[in-house]
Formats: sequence, C-alpha cells, structure tokens
Amino acid sequence: MLSIIGLVVLIVMVFGGFAITGGSLGPVLHALPHEFLIIGGAAAGATLVATDIKGIKEMGGGLGKVVKGPKYKKADYGAAIFLTARLMRLFRTEGPTAVEPHIEDPKSSSIFAEYPQFAGDHFFISLVTDSIRLLVVSTGTLSPNAVDEVIETHIDTHHHAALKPVERLQTMSDALPALGIVAAVLGVIKTMGSIDQPPAILGAMVGSALVGTFLGVLLSYGIVGPLSARLKAVIDEDSEIYLVVRRVIIATLKGQPQPLVIEAARTAISPTHQPSFSEIFDGMRSAK
Repeated sequence: MLSIIGLVVLIVMVFGGFAITGGSLGPVLHALPHEFLIIGGAAAGATLVATDIKGIKEMGGGLGKVVKGPKYKKADYGAAIFLTARLMRLFRTEGPTAVEPHIEDPKSSSIFAEYPQFAGDHFFISLVTDSIRLLVVSTGTLSPNAVDEVIETHIDTHHHAALKPVERLQTMSDALPALGIVAAVLGVIKTMGSIDQPPAILGAMVGSALVGTFLGVLLSYGIVGPLSARLKAVIDEDSEIYLVVRRVIIATLKGQPQPLVIEAARTAISPTHQPSFSEIFDGMRSAK
C-alpha cells in the first residue's frame, strides 16, 4: 500500500510542480499516450525477447509482492522456531520412526497443522522436511557443518531464483531512458518533415518529442527502478525465515541446550521482526 501512495505522490509532485511553475500540461498530456505507446511497447517487446512466459508471470507476481509487502510477521518467526524445534526434538528423543510420518506427508501432519501460515510456502515446507529427511535416511553421525553447507546451498539456490524478477525489472529500468531517446528521435524526425511549418507549430512538435525523453527517464528512475528495489527488499526480508530453520537444525545437531538453540535462531531475525527471548522461550514451553 505504501508503494501505491509513493507512486501517487510522485505523479502529483512531478506534474503538479510543473503546472505550479507555469507549465502547460495540455501539450504534455496530449503527447503522453503516443510516447507511452512507443516506450512502453518497446520495453514490453524487449522483455519478451529477453525472457519467457514463466519469467513474465514471475514479474507479475513480483509486482504483487511489492503491493502486499513481506508476507511474514513477527509472530510467524516465532512459529518457525517452534515448528522446527518440535520436529527436531521428536527426532532426537523418539527417533526417525516418530518424525518420519510428519516429514513424508506434511499435509496430514498434526504438527504442521498447528502452523497453517506456512502451508502456502512450498519452499519453507520442503526446506524443513528435506533437511530432516536427510538426517533420517543417513546412517551414522552426520557432521553438523556438512548439513549446514547443504541447507545453505538449498537456501541460496532458492533466493537466487526468487531474485530473477528483480533482475528483469532492473534491466527494464536501465533500458527505459534509452527507449525514451528513441521516442524523442522519432519525434524529431517527424518535426524535420514539417520544417516548413510556422515556429509555433514546430515548437509544439519539438516539445512533444521531448516528452519521450522525459517519460523514459521518469519511468526508469521514478517507477520501475524503485519497484525493483522494493521487490528485492521484500524478497530479502521474507528469506530471513529460512535462516531460522537452518539455525534451529544445526544448533540441535551440535547438541546445544534448548535455550541456546532458541537464541541461535532468534538472532538470525532482523530487529524489525525479532521476538524477545522470553516470548520465544515461553512459547516453546507451552508447546511441549
């Protein structure tokens, strides 16, 4: 919602400031649809050349994330600690046989059912289940460092893929000023074809051509670029919850006591969403 407000403020300040200083919005608004058709169409076409249908859908989904913001709230980070710690405690105290039904069929698991906020996050579910499944199917004692490396790679691979829409939006943002120049040059060519017209008409045509440069720069630095930056911030923030899972599993594998496991996971959370130690510890005791 804040992003939408920002876009409204941007448009009002740019066009309102121009009007307040004595500029006439008429010629700008008259040229805007045609220039946007050229620049927007060229940007869309270039994006289709550079990506595929899946990439287009991911960009659309990314814009939806910008509007909605991060999906996980403060309570969800505590829930991630509770869920992972309960499964790891079950694995250590009752063995692989006890935890296996929960990781093989999370949808039917009584433990996963208590945390419905993660049901739609397929990567979160797979990160938890695949990491614990690795412990279940392995024979002998696994090195915590080796497991940590596997989980880290799993998270990094997912994060790299999640950032693809950011890269595509940033590429579009970088191209828009040049596409604005293309539209402006076309306007100048059109003007040169009417060089015999009176100065007033030529002036209006030159002004219309310059709207292309203006629009390309505005779209790049005022809209698409900031959208790309905001999307990256949202993706980075949501990825913190996966670090919680990693910390709980590795600290438990190292044989750390429960309070240290909790603190290891809690400190992986940014201050914005970080629960207090007492909130987490009290929640863990009530979940036993």
